[in-house]
Order: sequence, then C-alpha cells, then structure tokens
Amino acid sequence: MEKQINKIAKFTAMKDGSVEDYHIIRKNDEATARELPDRLIDHLKEMAKDDGAYKINRLEHVLQCATRAARDGAGDDWVVAALLHDIGDVLAPYTHGQVAAEILRPFLSEEVIWVVRYHGTFQMFYNKSLNSELRNNRDRFKDHPYYHSAVDFCEKWDQCSFDPDYEWEELDFFIPVLRRVFSREPFQNY
Repeated sequence: MEKQINKIAKFTAMKDGSVEDYHIIRKNDEATARELPDRLIDHLKEMAKDDGAYKINRLEHVLQCATRAARDGAGDDWVVAALLHDIGDVLAPYTHGQVAAEILRPFLSEEVIWVVRYHGTFQMFYNKSLNSELRNNRDRFKDHPYYHSAVDFCEKWDQCSFDPDYEWEELDFFIPVLRRVFSREPFQNY
C-alpha cells in the first residue's frame, strides 16, 4: 500500500503552519497508520537475517512463540504480542521490550503491554551467566498484578522457543490476526 499525497504542507517551521497544512499532515498520518501492519510484516521478514547466535533466526523465534501461544488457545492480543515482542531486538538491543510495547500500546490491553515491556527482565531468570541478583530481578515486580502473566509468557512461550526441531507456523498464518489487531481503533483497549 503506497500513500497517495496530492498536497504537501507549505511551512518550513511548524509554528508557521496553517489549518490546511495540518489537515494535509493528518491525512498523511492516517495513511501511515493504515500501512503499519505491512511495515511490521516487512520488519519481521528482516529479522530472518539475524540469528542472535541462537540455533534459529529471530523470525523463527517469534514464529515459535506465536505458534505456542496460538496452540495454547491464547487470544489475539497474546498471539500478536508473542509475534512482535522482540521486534525491537536489532534496533534497540538494550530496550527492545519497551520498543515493542510502544508499538503495540495503542492496540492491546494494558496487561499484555506490561508483559511485553518487561519480558526481558523476566527472561534474565533463565540466564545462568548472570549473578543471582540479576537473574531474580523480576522479583521486584512480585506484587504487580501482571507478574504471573509475565512469568507464564516467558515460561510457556518465550524461553522455550529456540528449538530448530519445533514445528512452527509460517508468518502467513499470523497475518490475519496481525491485521485484525492493528485495524482496531487505537487506545480503546483499556
């Protein structure tokens, strides 16, 4: 899908923009938002180029996560979260969960967004190269209402999804649910 823009804003500094300029920009922004699923799909395909030193590439990892979620009967929010939770890995290796959470935030529930945001902290539990304090860093959230959801996300779907022998669904399988979720009215899920 390509944007068709007949007009462009006339200003060179935002403070000089007219009402018409900002209407033009709003229409462009709406077209950009409609293209989001396609851009996410393209980025997921790019993830196949990086294996992160695992036995499978990053795309295969998220496909395994999403497959496990779908096979467990998880709803659309969780399946999409499993598919996109690592979308920021190569762009923001230190804050990839936060990047993914912000992409998803307008469309998913608060609980799912919280889990995606902090899944990296919860994944540290499995990293035997870390000291005990870092491995148990998730404990600082013990009293949070979504703590157990994050533990479950990591245990059932994320940490076990680096298996080249696991039979996962291909990306095309998830495109309908991805489009369904990103066609929602933004910020209506709380």
